[in-house]
Amino acid sequence: MPFELISGSQAVAIAVQRVGVDLVAAYPITPQTAIVETLASIDAKGELGGEFVSVESEYAALAFCKGAAAAGARVFTATSSHGLAYMHEMIHWCSGARLPIVMVNVNRAIGAPWCLDPDQGDSLSQRDTGWLQIYCSSAQEVFDTVLQAFALSEELLLPSMVIYDGFYISHTYEAVDVPEKQIVRRFIGPPVFPAQVKPGSLGNLHGLTTSETQLGLIRRRHEDMLRAPALFDQINDRFAQIFGRRYKVIDSVIPPGSKTVILTVGATAETVRWCLPKLKDIGLIQLRMFRPFPAERLGSLLKAHEVERVVVIDRNCSVGMGGIFAQELRAAIYGMTNPPAVDDLILAGGVDLTVKMLENMLDSRSAESRVGQKWGTDLQ
Repeated sequence: MPFELISGSQAVAIAVQRVGVDLVAAYPITPQTAIVETLASIDAKGELGGEFVSVESEYAALAFCKGAAAAGARVFTATSSHGLAYMHEMIHWCSGARLPIVMVNVNRAIGAPWCLDPDQGDSLSQRDTGWLQIYCSSAQEVFDTVLQAFALSEELLLPSMVIYDGFYISHTYEAVDVPEKQIVRRFIGPPVFPAQVKPGSLGNLHGLTTSETQLGLIRRRHEDMLRAPALFDQINDRFAQIFGRRYKVIDSVIPPGSKTVILTVGATAETVRWCLPKLKDIGLIQLRMFRPFPAERLGSLLKAHEVERVVVIDRNCSVGMGGIFAQELRAAIYGMTNPPAVDDLILAGGVDLTVKMLENMLDSRSAESRVGQKWGTDLQ
């Protein structure tokens, strides 16, 4: 298969073209803009295959996608930061309507003040909206995950959010294996999910309901989302047969005897992976699927390796509580026999992870025995 030197955002646009979408509706916002620009260029050459709609706002972009998906169209959009926040109401509607929309969010800090660095607070602020969330660590992973997200969403009838770091991945160029359109179409197939809106048919779509009915619908959404990890494994079995690559819900590199592991997502996982040969008896857990949260798999992994300490790297902060991934991990291991200590390195604002910072964090222990918290600026 041909390799191309492209950025993470260009990888997204090419993946969308290869999938064969019926509609792209998007509004540019830094650092997502290159996705929309590349898709617009592909459309201008007559190579998109579907409709490209320039809308007046991020809210309109997702509203357009919602209507098209309800009519049975395969749709895509992308955003970042305040654009994602602007979509918030519509994000709930798309999930509640069980529409298999795929959206890419390029992490960027939310103001005030303005900051363009890749804080994860934008995507994590949407963690309870009923969207699948998958975090990527390279341009190749971004390309492949976009393909897999369409397969996952259309099977579960739930929307997917594919997420990666602004600038570190969106604007960095890498050699990416870009398969031909025919090969991608063989993997993804045509859209087969049912249309909720049909020309000539009358109906009341998503009208007023009772609390009991609403509870039943929320429960069904929750139970269907819990099916995502097993389905993701099956999708990757097919993916590996065609493309020769495989991804897991949780990727890990834990040398025998390692009592300390680093848990993180996105671009920081690549930094840690690069540092592992220099670190003694330290493992890595890269969390790829965040919603649904793979609590049982994480607990089993930590127990199997008898891990005593987990250092979580959070490029985010729930103000008043701390790093969000650390929170989720602590909840997941609550009740576990001899649970590992959880230390949290907070890089909120999108602060870059350096080797020195990582070494200082591993050498330090919080005064609190079970819940440690460090700020990146204190370890530089």
